[in-house]
Amino acid sequence: MIDDLWYKNAILYCLSVGTYMDANGDGIGDFKGLLRRLDYLQGLGITTIWLMPFQPSPGKDDGYDISDYYGVNPRYGTLGDFVEFTHGCRQRGIRVIIDLVVNHTSDAHPWFREARGSKDSPHRDWYVWSDKKPANADKGMVFPGVQKSTWTHDKEAKAWYFHRFYDFQPDLNTSNPQVQAEILKVMGFWTQLGVSGFRMDAVPFVIATKGAKVKTPAEQYDMLRSLREFLQWRQGNAIILGEANVKPKTDMEYFGKAGDRMHMMFNFHVNQHLFYAMASADTRPLAAALKATRTRPATAQWGLFLRNHDELDLGRLTKAQRELVFDKFGPDKNMQLYNRGIRRRLAPMLGGDRRRLELAYSLLCTLPGTPVIRYGDEIGMGDNLDLPERNCARTPMQWSTEPNAGFTESDRPVLPVISKGAYGYEHVNAAVQRRDPNSLLNWTERIIRMRKEVPEIGWGDFQVIASRDPAVLILRYDWRNNSVLFVHNLDEQPREVSFATGLPGETGKLLVNLLAEDHSRANDDGKHNLLLEGYGYRWYRVGGLDYLLKRSDIDTDSTGKASHPA
Repeated sequence: MIDDLWYKNAILYCLSVGTYMDANGDGIGDFKGLLRRLDYLQGLGITTIWLMPFQPSPGKDDGYDISDYYGVNPRYGTLGDFVEFTHGCRQRGIRVIIDLVVNHTSDAHPWFREARGSKDSPHRDWYVWSDKKPANADKGMVFPGVQKSTWTHDKEAKAWYFHRFYDFQPDLNTSNPQVQAEILKVMGFWTQLGVSGFRMDAVPFVIATKGAKVKTPAEQYDMLRSLREFLQWRQGNAIILGEANVKPKTDMEYFGKAGDRMHMMFNFHVNQHLFYAMASADTRPLAAALKATRTRPATAQWGLFLRNHDELDLGRLTKAQRELVFDKFGPDKNMQLYNRGIRRRLAPMLGGDRRRLELAYSLLCTLPGTPVIRYGDEIGMGDNLDLPERNCARTPMQWSTEPNAGFTESDRPVLPVISKGAYGYEHVNAAVQRRDPNSLLNWTERIIRMRKEVPEIGWGDFQVIASRDPAVLILRYDWRNNSVLFVHNLDEQPREVSFATGLPGETGKLLVNLLAEDHSRANDDGKHNLLLEGYGYRWYRVGGLDYLLKRSDIDTDSTGKASHPA
């Protein structure tokens, strides 16, 4: 059963094959290059690689415009290279999940080409058509300010087709049973080649009813159950990680009250309030977001992230909250996108401040759920705001001080490598940080190792402990008679905080620091007093005096505080 729920205590690492490592020198990352970097990823401590789309595609939307679900883009290699990659992962105990992009296809997909050619085409009803331009064609765009409509006229088809995203990405008619069967076929194909699951793109749009006459789309939640049942049948421990930026009141519809739909979902609600907390030093809305998303089936799990391949969506915040985050992390219009988000990477958003970066990753690893790390963030990569839209945060991985950051031998990389300023590859790269014991890379490796040693976060229940200071967030987890507690100060100023551990009868309990030697014992009133530096954090195991007495290297002084002998 534990193996079936492997995702509860995993560490996911998201990367794009095309921008990770180029082995053949054509300027484009490939599976052979990625295979060479598996030892690096194993050393980092990640347990699962999430691959962004790598199938054949015209490449108008970073591969999300797929033209063949059953192949590998020749730029990245062959199916044989993919299998060698998954085999290399399996040898190192690393799982692989891939993007499942089935809300739409590319307009270059053979299905769409055939569908537009004739109303009698077998694939005609695989897409969504209208003889006239629908009245609501100017509403519901995913990319406002860039996208002008959700319906486009096709001269060959002599009809309008629906596209929730760009006009070169016609939506599949996912209500069609034949389309649903094809989606299962796609999933079965890739699990047969060594995939352990799927990050399902745009889930609310996949399951929504579509059509010119649909005024209020209805969610077809039973589709999610069908997908899960198929995976359980084909490969019992394969999972679906859903991208569903929905309100907390509908979370259980996606997980399923019986835990029979999505295995995992990204917690966008917490993500947005986390950035507000970091911008404002006010953790109260974040605590409320944690409580609002607390309910989930025992087998379900949240996926937590700081930054991903898209913009930092702030649409769930109030206008005032959103403006504050904009002001702190993306004040220039060029840093903002789609009137709702910020398109920067994490390190420049936080001003390159090592204290704030550590705080952010400590929060990522200790909030309820499974951490998902974006490639390059482990070394603090920056962004290139000269690139359009979301490409600014999708630049090639910076491996060394060699030309083009050691990503490619070509002088024409698929996207420009960051080479100027504080985030240029001459200053920020894996090779230099690997040799520096105090680097962000080596700190990240240590924090990942510690996160894997604290299964209470992934498996246990949590409670927010009152601190009486809005800048301080205290979380406690309990699982199988074991408890851990985490304290974070989100303000730049030091904070002194007094708190109880959360359960009665624990007045004598020690808090054993998991990251350093400054352990803490409660006072006579049962409370712990801590002085937290600006952006400080503490990871504690809720132990007892007997825990420390088992360790010969630790003494306790007359005040009950643990100290390391000289």
